[in-house]
Amino acid sequence: MAFYPQLILDALKHVRYPGTGKDIVSSEMVDDNIRIEGNKISFSLLLEKQGDPFAKSLVKAAEQAILTYVGAEAEIVGNISVNYKTQIPAQPDKLLPQVKNIIAVSSGKGGVGKSTVSSNLAVALANAGYKVGLLDADIFGPSVPKMFGLEDARPYLEPVDGRELIRPEEKYGVKMLSIGFFVDPQNAVLWRGGMASNALKQLISDANWGELDYFILDLPPGTSDIHLTLVQTLAITGAIVVSTPQEVALADARKGISMFTGEKVNVPILGLVENMAWFTPAELPNNKYYIFGKEGCKRLAEEMGVKLLGQIPIVQSICDGGDSGKPVACDPDSITGKCFADLAQNVVEQVEIRNATLPETQKVNVTHK
Repeated sequence: MAFYPQLILDALKHVRYPGTGKDIVSSEMVDDNIRIEGNKISFSLLLEKQGDPFAKSLVKAAEQAILTYVGAEAEIVGNISVNYKTQIPAQPDKLLPQVKNIIAVSSGKGGVGKSTVSSNLAVALANAGYKVGLLDADIFGPSVPKMFGLEDARPYLEPVDGRELIRPEEKYGVKMLSIGFFVDPQNAVLWRGGMASNALKQLISDANWGELDYFILDLPPGTSDIHLTLVQTLAITGAIVVSTPQEVALADARKGISMFTGEKVNVPILGLVENMAWFTPAELPNNKYYIFGKEGCKRLAEEMGVKLLGQIPIVQSICDGGDSGKPVACDPDSITGKCFADLAQNVVEQVEIRNATLPETQKVNVTHK
């Protein structure tokens, strides 16, 4: 069968851009560089601005449209590139100029699974094709090395543009650093606040993070010097607050939301994640037991006017994954893997809405009189 450009354009009219609902041909998102070499078809999609969250899903939809409406013998997979009308300019005065979005994952209290959510969110975003970094900012209780099976990792320095920078560890598509890589895991970290803050700054500014779509910050529970250090060091795109459904946890979650939305900090809340939302035993996969209360975070989200980004159940595999060094999000077909994949998609959408409707977050400036 002979292929020709109009046949390809007709097929692409079946692909709609999620942001507008219009087809990509009438929206002039198909560049005029269609090439046909035998069965091989290649062309570019032309999107409005760099960092479009729908870029990867749009490429997959276009590939499927070609295979469906042009012919299964078409060689199209991997041959669609993405160009942008507007490039994001480099920001030399910005601490991490190649990082597009910085997301703080926080909790009002300990024990609600914040680090589990941070780690699995990072893996789920990487599974979706994004470039992801994860900073374990819980200086006094680092858990990321254990969750990724990297307890013996010892990052080394590498030369970058005349500087010696820490090379982040990388696993499951996620670049990561933790103070746990640099201290004896058998001993408690006994540092004063200033020492901890300086160590955290070094993990941010003296590391070769490179280009990232999402930089996840796994914060300590509660509010502390570490939180203040981060908002003074980085312009955080938005915060996610993790809680369990019971009232005592929700009371602390309210404080966490208040900390970020206060006038001096002013970091947008992307939404809430309800962890341990219900218990599902392995032998009864369709049963839900609300052992910590039912939909407490859903009610809090409605009360506070923020998005409920996801509800994560208690299942044995989450605990096993954290202990074995393989987060459950590594298996996107499992029940919990799908929960974290949905969470990642909701986070991407909320970040896009935030960036389209709100000005860029500014670092907190503290003046001394």
